[in-house]
Amino acid sequence: MDCGSIMKLRLVSITYVADATNIYEFQSTDGSVLPAYEPGAHVGIHLPNGISREYSLTRPYKAGQGYLVGIKLDRASKGGSRYIHENVRAGQILEVEAPKNNFPLHAGSEPAVLIAGGIGITPIWCMAQHLAALKRPLELHYAVRSRDEAAFLTEMRALIPTMHLHVDDEAGGTFLDVGAIVMKAPDNAHLYCCGPLPMLEAFEKAMDSLPVERKHVEYFSSPNAPAMEGGFTVVLARSGREIQIPPGTTILEALRAAGLSVVASCEQGVCGTCETRVISGRPDHRDILLTPQEKASNNTMMICCSGSLDARLVLDI
Repeated sequence: MDCGSIMKLRLVSITYVADATNIYEFQSTDGSVLPAYEPGAHVGIHLPNGISREYSLTRPYKAGQGYLVGIKLDRASKGGSRYIHENVRAGQILEVEAPKNNFPLHAGSEPAVLIAGGIGITPIWCMAQHLAALKRPLELHYAVRSRDEAAFLTEMRALIPTMHLHVDDEAGGTFLDVGAIVMKAPDNAHLYCCGPLPMLEAFEKAMDSLPVERKHVEYFSSPNAPAMEGGFTVVLARSGREIQIPPGTTILEALRAAGLSVVASCEQGVCGTCETRVISGRPDHRDILLTPQEKASNNTMMICCSGSLDARLVLDI
């Protein structure tokens, strides 16, 4: 199977690990070995209600094992985590995309500082297990609002006795001091952060004066508003069809309204599922995945959230 394939996998178990958080294990239906992945990777799960969502893999890859993802019930869920918690049952077969990785570990031997908040622990815990197995130096900082929300805590403390747990409710409501962690990090350390937006914003601010190659961050939601100014035309290069993008509508929404079946998931420019090649025109990039250099090249764009700076935008669709 190639990295972009969709597999039919069986959900073999659901395990409670923390308040409103379960671990879901998927295995192949025929005993075949699942595609490999590196820590930080995620899989896309296509649900019977027509929604697809990305979830981080929580343990390092080992041939013969299933995929393990942690899913926390989002009280404001639009049909992803809520549908899974309320409707998905062990034994079901679901369509699962092969792993992708927008949050890879640095390959060198430098120390790693891992910072997680809430369900952001899922990719971070996978990284921690991998680094510990390689005996690479690491720090692990994990913040939760209340102790009953802390997943994998027993396993973490057994593997990394020095791990630091910050519980907001037990610290007078104060948040983990991400800035202090960054300041105290070894000069050659690579720092990784995944969690809620306020934590990620604090991390980005603290990392401003440090080399960008040492910063590794993954967002579950975007801090950027999507481009919905409209008023331009998208040309579909493969058919020559032209789609008008009206104000108040994203490119993705307009294409779907025109009857096109377009694969997308997060619809915030976070996951990369809808990345599309640009043939001509200048996108108004609003995603948080492409690097500044990639955005400047205008070779690809995320059509779920980005718009156009030109009157016509030709896409490889």
